[in-house]
Amino acid sequence: MCQNYILNRLDNILDDVYSSIKSTKTLWKSLNRKHEVNDVGMKQFIADKFFNLKMVDLKTMTSQVQEFQLILYDIHAKEMILNESFQMTTIIKKLSPS
Repeated sequence: MCQNYILNRLDNILDDVYSSIKSTKTLWKSLNRKHEVNDVGMKQFIADKFFNLKMVDLKTMTSQVQEFQLILYDIHAKEMILNESFQMTTIIKKLSPS
């Protein structure tokens, strides 16, 4: 019964992939493993956005700070820990010379 609940929540495209798994425990582990791999990739993507952000004179300071805040929101949403003083040091270093 649990396996049917899980399979019914999946997209129809994934139904063919996972319907052949007979054990509910195996199905759950497989889906969980897939999710963890995607989560690690997403965390790496967010970290790259954080470290590659550059402040430039061509954009307004407000829009660049908002972009930085969105990245910080993503970091906190993924439960990644980022020291507050590190955040401040990073944003100061990213400021344009002007």
